[in-house]
Amino acid sequence: MLPSMRSWLAGLGASASVAFIVLASPACGSDDGSTFVDPNAAEGGVNDGSFDPNKKPDSGDPFANDPPPQYCIIDGGPAQVPVSGTPECPSDKNKPGCGCSTVGETAACWTGLRANRHNGVCKDGMTTCNQINENNKAWGPCDGQVLPASGSTKGAAACKCFSVGQWKLANLSPCFREYCGSADLNSDGTCVIQTAFLAVSTYDDDGAGPNPAKCTDQGTSPPGPVPPGPWTTDTLKTDCAGRFTLCYELKAGDFANPKTTDCSLTKQCVTGDYTVENVEQPFPPLPAWTSADQACAKAWNATGGYGEMTVKGESILCDKVDDGAGNAFVFNRVKYCPSKCRKPENAALAECLNCQQGGSGEFQ
Repeated sequence: MLPSMRSWLAGLGASASVAFIVLASPACGSDDGSTFVDPNAAEGGVNDGSFDPNKKPDSGDPFANDPPPQYCIIDGGPAQVPVSGTPECPSDKNKPGCGCSTVGETAACWTGLRANRHNGVCKDGMTTCNQINENNKAWGPCDGQVLPASGSTKGAAACKCFSVGQWKLANLSPCFREYCGSADLNSDGTCVIQTAFLAVSTYDDDGAGPNPAKCTDQGTSPPGPVPPGPWTTDTLKTDCAGRFTLCYELKAGDFANPKTTDCSLTKQCVTGDYTVENVEQPFPPLPAWTSADQACAKAWNATGGYGEMTVKGESILCDKVDDGAGNAFVFNRVKYCPSKCRKPENAALAECLNCQQGGSGEFQ
């Protein structure tokens, strides 16, 4: 779920000779977050637990070539778990047709690649040890397991590392500062003579709430100082352990039609070790920032903008997490509210509902 609703901000400061306007631009969205899936993927995954004791265990198995796992150890990560048995019948999979010791014993089973196990929609099945002839016992069908959907390349159905989860950020609002060459303002609150229009990060009073994000006092001449403390605290929950670099970039442009030419106000990245899969954990906070790109700040103020979440890294099983070509993978975009939503009288407008300081990238 997204963080609770927070009040948006607007502030005004002036001096005898120079004035500046402080505007915080909130993100807007819903408590459901945004979901990214592979449009070409089939629903769910493939159930494959067939069992024929008259065939070799790997007969017709598309995942037969799956060598024992390698581990890229990270700080606090697990040690390598040795795998016994044979390539056809490794001890960690309990595959149908492979030997077992006690009739009636049940165990978790998996016939797919280790790199996909427990990721996305993929899950283990259960198998039972059967007496198949007078001298041999073997694991039966792997009932209930779910393998990657045929043809899927990303999203939960592909069962790759970082295919399902959520990155939560407590505060995502930037401030926009209009520095004026006169203390007098127009009736609509704009400068009589504008000397600069800049963006800067907001900050939390206590880093987590309930106090809303706020704009710093910047003085009378641009550029102002970097705000105190981090821009935002954050947490990560995903389906695999590893070391990941997560980035959040603010771009001016159309949320529904993002372009590579959209200008960037700021791009803040953090790298951290995610040590326990499927458990929400604190991630390093995103640092405070200032932006000197006046043209981009003005474009955002005029037409709106969006935030882009990306990831690049490596799982504890040494699988690369990227877009498939070695670049950062865009897993979510956050829509920001129009400028008119800063005014209290517009809070009830449809396009201004669900405006909030926080944001979330839910991917599956």
